[in-house]
Amino acid sequence: MASAVTVEAIGDGLSRTRGAEVDLAFRVRGSGPAVVLLHGTSANHAVWEPVGDALEGTATVIALDQRGHGRSDKPVSGYTGADFADDVVRVLDALGLDRAVVAGHSLGGRNAWLAAARHPSRITGAVVVDYTPYVEASVLDELDVRVAAGFREFSDQGEIERYLRERYTRILPGAVSRRARWGYRETEEGSWVPLASPDAMRQLIEGFRTPFDAEFREVAVPMSHLRGDGSRIVSVDAWERARADRPADRWVEVPDTDHYIPEEVPDLVAAEIDRVLGS
Repeated sequence: MASAVTVEAIGDGLSRTRGAEVDLAFRVRGSGPAVVLLHGTSANHAVWEPVGDALEGTATVIALDQRGHGRSDKPVSGYTGADFADDVVRVLDALGLDRAVVAGHSLGGRNAWLAAARHPSRITGAVVVDYTPYVEASVLDELDVRVAAGFREFSDQGEIERYLRERYTRILPGAVSRRARWGYRETEEGSWVPLASPDAMRQLIEGFRTPFDAEFREVAVPMSHLRGDGSRIVSVDAWERARADRPADRWVEVPDTDHYIPEEVPDLVAAEIDRVLGS
């Protein structure tokens, strides 16, 4: 009989499962109904920090480092949609939580609707930020190249921040420093490299090529969708096709933003999550 998965503190305000096949790091704060926050490709739990600040007074906020990222395990394989979606429930089980709303950005948005489809008794609502089943193959090709280019060595945190400001032109200054603080580690030689696994990124981007549109249509709980009006990931066509699949959902186009909405207008994202929590 498998031993129960437990939770242990690992410092820096983070906890981590212990005893799971793939152990995950996360930050928990606040009290009230649970909401799980899932970041995008190559990011980490800290991109949600301002959203968590806004929600912790009324909700139990659980921000994950998804597998392959941050301080979570980075297995050689196991980066399918089902793997990511099932991780959400494993963390809920480890924390003794019955149900939660799941909000996700990009990769996390895809995983949010998959968690809702695969575990309908555990997920009470979903917020999907700038992702749909209909993102074009050419967009994924460009994403693969762009993410791979980020796997390089940096001399110090200053160089990391300069790189991040050039790559993410609209995210808030605090978002740049959080990505630099939580997304990199110092090597024995004194350089800095990303915590995310390049092999994991290649596999999960390949996994985007499975649209999971049937699962998207099957979700029975309330869903809210956000798209940046300048998004390089979700085209107008990909957005409209998804809207046609689920016309009863809430669909919000966010002006003056691109793909990284949680790091550009976090209060707006928190309000959408709060809306779904309330429903």
